[in-house]
Amino acid sequence: MHMETEITKQTGRYATTIDEYVSYRRDGFLVVKQLLSEEHTQRLRQWTDDIYEGRINLDHLSRAHAWMTGEQKQERLASARLHMPHRENATAEWGLLHPHVLDVLEALIGPDVLALQSMMFFNPPGKGGQGWHQDSFYIQTQPDSLIGVWIALDRADERNGCLWVAPGSHHEPIYPPENRNHFVHADDQHIEGLFAATHPSHMDDSVNNLSKVAAKYGDAVPVVLEPGDVLFFHSHLLHRSYRNETTDRFRRAYVTHYCNARSWVPWSGSNENHILARGRTHLPYASPLFGTPVQLSRTAEGGSDNGTMAVAMPDGGMGIMEM
Repeated sequence: MHMETEITKQTGRYATTIDEYVSYRRDGFLVVKQLLSEEHTQRLRQWTDDIYEGRINLDHLSRAHAWMTGEQKQERLASARLHMPHRENATAEWGLLHPHVLDVLEALIGPDVLALQSMMFFNPPGKGGQGWHQDSFYIQTQPDSLIGVWIALDRADERNGCLWVAPGSHHEPIYPPENRNHFVHADDQHIEGLFAATHPSHMDDSVNNLSKVAAKYGDAVPVVLEPGDVLFFHSHLLHRSYRNETTDRFRRAYVTHYCNARSWVPWSGSNENHILARGRTHLPYASPLFGTPVQLSRTAEGGSDNGTMAVAMPDGGMGIMEM
């Protein structure tokens, strides 16, 4: 159902192919094998070890921090996910702005890319799991261009809690919250048959009503990844994970989110708090706090901004063209 590719044997940019682009548009996700080198994967693995073993203190980025302290620290870190570490740590910022990840993003949603969010998942034995959900339910962009990226730091498989997806479900609209008092993509006045999502992300399918939407697309597919593999997934794609059922393996993953930099982001303080990672934009943006290099486009002559776009090239790849 989905396209897996080996990274091209070249230095510099990762060249996304037309087949990869088509696969992502058709299925709602794309796996790029070994997009991160062993050295770069190990840098992120060492970073997670340093957090887990206390050499780097990012305790306050865990939502469990307020009620678990002292002797419970290691268990707290083991069962938690860290939110937005890129705002406080240079390695986290580097991972968010990894050039090969941005190369693929330029082809899929760019070429202007805004980096929004980072999360570090530990998922040790006996922990983890999240029910069916759509990422754009939580992070809205307008126009709607959000995309998720999952960087595998351990092998992720059916035993230790890999991601499961419903291929093709990214064609579904976003099912809105029951409370419509904030920004939503659409409601039942605009799309007949659209209903409110009840208990999204809940592990119990009898409670989480998005499970019946996922079931329309047949059996869910496990996304098995090796360290250094990267999954790109559409923000409407229904996906879930299960608890790590192993006794001796973690399922660490660095999960990040991006959108086209021409989108307005009514989330986490709006655009000026998010990093322009590639291209240019007419909207406010932030720069990397820790000096991670980014590739920005110069402003067009005369101050006009006709932008750029990703196009299919005769050699079977995707390229960037000035408008």
